[in-house]
Amino acid sequence: MKIVICGPDNILAEAGVMMKSSFVRVEDISLFSEHGDADAFINFFVESGFVNYPANKLVLINNVLSIIPYNHSKNIIRFNGWPEFLKRQVWEVTGVIDGDTKCIEKALEKKFNFVTDAPGFIAPRVIAMIVNEAYLALEDKVSTPNEIDVAMKLGTGYPFGPFEWAEKIGIANIAKLLNTLSVTDKSYLPSKLLIQASQTQ
Repeated sequence: MKIVICGPDNILAEAGVMMKSSFVRVEDISLFSEHGDADAFINFFVESGFVNYPANKLVLINNVLSIIPYNHSKNIIRFNGWPEFLKRQVWEVTGVIDGDTKCIEKALEKKFNFVTDAPGFIAPRVIAMIVNEAYLALEDKVSTPNEIDVAMKLGTGYPFGPFEWAEKIGIANIAKLLNTLSVTDKSYLPSKLLIQASQTQ
């Protein structure tokens, strides 16, 4: 199976695809069209859009925010490729399951967990809310970022505290997701400190 990929070095390394012979890397998605013999394409750039992808081939895109448009619903799979998540053996994805999907799982040496096509998937929504609560606690002067991180790791067994998560994922990514979700549910409104932090990143 020939899979053509593009994306930043750090994300491709985290996904574990840099040295695998079944993947052909191109620098930009515009070069996907030069590989008509490919079985599938993966765009690892964060928040990849629904642009000029081959219509008759399976395409995976790193997009946490947007639902799949109807006219792309048969060949697009959206996955959560935020930093730290691609290291996991199970990826959150949404789209149509078929034989090609299983082949890509095998090539990536990952398992796909198919979830409802909604902005934020599941894990990014939950982590974004935890980060937001941590910023709200900071606004209320409950504690310091370091103490909140330590308390969360000790109390929940999480690998990172909320401020550590924000640094790894990128506070701007978290702010974008919270803003997207808050359009329909005000409980996702990001804290003022979180917004300020995202603007200085």
